[in-house]
Amino acid sequence: QVQLVESGGGLVQPGGSLRLSCAASGFTFSSATMSWYRQGPGKEREFVARISVTGGTTNYADSVKGRFTISRDNRKNTVYLQMNSLKPEDAAVYYCYGVLVYTDYTMDYWGKGTLVTVSS
Repeated sequence: QVQLVESGGGLVQPGGSLRLSCAASGFTFSSATMSWYRQGPGKEREFVARISVTGGTTNYADSVKGRFTISRDNRKNTVYLQMNSLKPEDAAVYYCYGVLVYTDYTMDYWGKGTLVTVSS
């Protein structure tokens, strides 16, 4: 059974930091491109960051570039999102997303999300 379980969300003041984790199971994590997405109140779900299977390539949304860092530990089947200098507009449910590309098809998986609240 495939599972992506996010953790680490919570309430933080503007300017603060949080580290999100996403623990994966039920699929070959080390072969999956992993991403973080978020959905704020009344907003569409949006891309935040992506990391390649080896961790050698990362991509970020312009809105978080320089403040957020995505990383992964393939030994622990876990992907992380370090969030610094948080702003009120970063408040959202953050989702972990994994994609496995095979020769003839693609499989993708979503976690259930973890809530990040940024408020003083």
